[in-house]
Amino acid sequence: MITLRKAKEEDIELIRMIAKETWPSTYLEIIGQAQIDYMLDKMYSRGELLKQLMEGHIFLIAEEDEFQYGFAGYSISDHENRVYKLHKLYVLPGAHGKGVGKILMNEVLNQVKDAGGSALQLNVNKYNKAKDFYLKAGFNIKEPVTIDIGNGYVMDDYVMEYQIQ
Repeated sequence: MITLRKAKEEDIELIRMIAKETWPSTYLEIIGQAQIDYMLDKMYSRGELLKQLMEGHIFLIAEEDEFQYGFAGYSISDHENRVYKLHKLYVLPGAHGKGVGKILMNEVLNQVKDAGGSALQLNVNKYNKAKDFYLKAGFNIKEPVTIDIGNGYVMDDYVMEYQIQ
C-alpha cells in the first residue's frame, strides 16, 4: 500500500534523484536537455531545497515498503487570501498509472483545506501532459504566463487554480 510521509532534510537527495529521473521524460520534447539541466541546477540544488524546507515548504514523499515513487511540495503563497501553491509534483515514470499522483494531490488538497486555505494554485508548462491530470482533478486554467528564469530561458506556463469549498 502506498503511504505518504512528510520529508525531512535527510530526504533532499531522494527528492533530487526523483526530479532527475522524471524531468527528461516529462520535459525533453518540450524544452530540451540544456534547459532541463539549467532548471534542475537552479531549482533542485541541495541548497535551494534546504532553503525551501527552512521557509516552510512542505514536501510529501509517496512510498511503498522501501521504494519511493514520487513527491509533492507546496507552501502558502498569499497569507492574506489564504492561497497555497503546489510547486512540485513528480512521480517516477515506472510508477505512472498506479494512482501515486492522485494520492499526492488529494493529500495536498486535504492539508491545504485543513489549514484554512481558500485555493491551491500551480504552474504547469502549456505543453505538459500533466495539464490534463490537473484539469481532471478539478483545477481550472486561470491565466497564461511567461516567466523569465534567466540564461535566455523562459517558462511558458498556465497558472491553474483549485478553489477549496
